[in-house]
Amino acid sequence: MSEEASRLAPIAARFDTAEHYDQAARVQALTAIALAQRIASRVTPDNPPRRILELGCGTGALTRLLRGLFPAAEITAIDLSPGMIARAARAVPDIRYHVMDAEHPTLPGPFDLICSSFCMQWFSNREAAFRRLAHLLAPGGRLEVTTLAEGSFAQWREACAAQSLPCGFPDYPTARTLLAELPPSLQGEWSLETQRDPVGSARAFLLDLRKIGATTPKEASRKLTAPELRRVMQHFDRMTNEMDYQIAFGSAVKTRGVFVTGTDTGIGKTLVSAILTRALDATYWKPFQTGLSDEAGDTHSVSTLAALPASRVMAPAHAFLAPLSPQDAAAAEGRTVNLEGLTLPDCTGPLVVEGAGGLMVPLNDETLLIDWAATLGLPVILVTRSTLGTINHTLLSLEALKRRSIAIAGVVMSGPPNAANRAAIEHFGRVPVLAEIPLLDAITPQSVAQEAERLRETLRLQGF
Repeated sequence: MSEEASRLAPIAARFDTAEHYDQAARVQALTAIALAQRIASRVTPDNPPRRILELGCGTGALTRLLRGLFPAAEITAIDLSPGMIARAARAVPDIRYHVMDAEHPTLPGPFDLICSSFCMQWFSNREAAFRRLAHLLAPGGRLEVTTLAEGSFAQWREACAAQSLPCGFPDYPTARTLLAELPPSLQGEWSLETQRDPVGSARAFLLDLRKIGATTPKEASRKLTAPELRRVMQHFDRMTNEMDYQIAFGSAVKTRGVFVTGTDTGIGKTLVSAILTRALDATYWKPFQTGLSDEAGDTHSVSTLAALPASRVMAPAHAFLAPLSPQDAAAAEGRTVNLEGLTLPDCTGPLVVEGAGGLMVPLNDETLLIDWAATLGLPVILVTRSTLGTINHTLLSLEALKRRSIAIAGVVMSGPPNAANRAAIEHFGRVPVLAEIPLLDAITPQSVAQEAERLRETLRLQGF
């Protein structure tokens, strides 16, 4: 048995025997209702989710509410415990159920909604789990979850501290920690809500934990002796008869694609855009195209190199003849780049948007490219040289993106591999280098396909 399977087996066994779960799961039931209400408020009636994945369905408290909210949806619910799945199936039969580890779901996506209530506190690595879940979401799909946060069981912790004893509960994350764990492909927020449960007494509180299959303080790694536990319980009962649950509500949307920019013009953005488009099976869009007097343009190049059908190629919003910045190229033709109403085009699947030149290229008298990119809500992939000078250019570009709170998916380095420059960018920029694209002997659809295949798994691990 693997280490992870050994960790999960006793958890599943406890939930299997939690026959009185619904009687004791008061906070869980209220939280499921609150989460369902939040989901309903965020989903537009004219675009309900078609495919829903619920993690850790338990006895079906949230499952029942989801079926009521979305009667036409295909709902799949998973749980580690066969016993819980059996109880949920009896309560809500019109659902697809699977006994499965919610931290490592092995189901084909994409899903329009992935949701979970009080499941993620069992995860061993939330950050990696968030990336896996992001990969399962469709572009524009939602992640709506709850988990215990810092401040939960405050009264029990206080009673333990008063006796100079460990509380037996883990340290739960803050909202800031949870937000930092979301990958760039998920744009979201976390909010906190306190639910105060009238447990009655310390003994009743511990019995309720057992009834719902949770780990009790007595079962923690540093077990309290019977006299120690008795002292804590007596102190608790003198102090209060209530218990606080601090609940973090997470809401995030899967970005519709990526925005490709570079540290300079001629840096290799178009080649990287072709590779990304092929790797993601995406649609390509270059909204600002200049230099058409000298060449067919990047849209034609990417379409050819990525072997895209016409349906996955969007025409530029603005196209100019001169090989200049969009502002100057437009002025040369007596025109102005009008950005009013210019948003992401509708398409099926992810979208790769390629910028023009570098981040600080002016689009018109008022707007730089980076400022318009900030309105799109797409994480940025920054293309940079691998050679001398790249550290300064790359770190300055990353700093400009962070100053505007633009999510950064990572860096792609173009040119001969340079381990020292890569290490410096990852260390000081605090971003991953997703790929190093070497100088290709020939830039062809075949070479682009090979590079895309190498990049595909990295993108998947990042949640794309």
